[in-house]
Amino acid sequence: MAENLPAGQALIEGIGQLRKKLDAVILAHYYQDGEIQDLADFVGDSLQLSQQAAKTNAKVIVFCGVHFMAETAKILNPDKQVLLPDLDAGCSLADRCPADQFANWLKSYPDHKVVSYINCSAGVKALSDVICTSSNAEKIVRSFPKDTRIVFAPDRHLGAWVEKQTGRELVKWPGFCIVHEQFTERQLQKLKVRHPDAEIIAHPECEASVLAIADFVGSTRGLLEHVKASPKRSFIVATEVGILHLMAKARPDAELIPAPPSSGCNCSICPYMRLNSLEKLYLCMRDRRPEILLPEDLRRRALKPVQRMLELSA
Repeated sequence: MAENLPAGQALIEGIGQLRKKLDAVILAHYYQDGEIQDLADFVGDSLQLSQQAAKTNAKVIVFCGVHFMAETAKILNPDKQVLLPDLDAGCSLADRCPADQFANWLKSYPDHKVVSYINCSAGVKALSDVICTSSNAEKIVRSFPKDTRIVFAPDRHLGAWVEKQTGRELVKWPGFCIVHEQFTERQLQKLKVRHPDAEIIAHPECEASVLAIADFVGSTRGLLEHVKASPKRSFIVATEVGILHLMAKARPDAELIPAPPSSGCNCSICPYMRLNSLEKLYLCMRDRRPEILLPEDLRRRALKPVQRMLELSA
């Protein structure tokens, strides 16, 4: 499959040539390797990428992210080809909330509206009333009348953060992100002692004890924008380390300190996001596979809650 695979600059140029040949747009998440972010047409968080996927005129969408993101692009673009460099690029949140188990669990909450974090499968989206991202979850929940009973899935930590911000009680599916659950208050406090002038900034997928000591809590994009605007010159960053690539470009004067995971492993790098590579990107464009395909009835059912999210985020 990899015969005559170019290397170095020739590989980057080959991707550029394929992009023109296919009339393709390359979308990349902030957690991708820096070399992928540098050549993508657009880099963003889940909400931004959904918005870009919804409005692109390209014939082919090449999604450098994880499976649920590419699925969302296909939900929004049934007539476009959607490619994902590695089909094994999944998500711990999505994988821990299978649609059949979720459907069975929802039977216990028949009078509840279902708000699902975008980090879920098309099957779970199809069971939801509206989708949200970490940047708009609070707004989405507030869009319902105060007496509305709400199920929130699949991230329990983001759900708890939204509860705190809105004062609303949510029924939470017990899911979590394997990266963000690695960060602990103890490790951050120890790091703060060594860097007393640093701001702690954290993603709301982190545990409540981490968020309680953070100086700023925000989505991936929110963290980036905060660093851009802040007068501070040192930041302890509690999220996947891929975001440091653009942070460093935006603030070359700033000290960016990745929060250490509790296990001592290099777990602040998402293993799923990093399955994509320039080589796999080239091959998927050359061979036009792996391709994301969805049954039309499932796509239609998932489309409504995704569109509702985009409407509420306009």
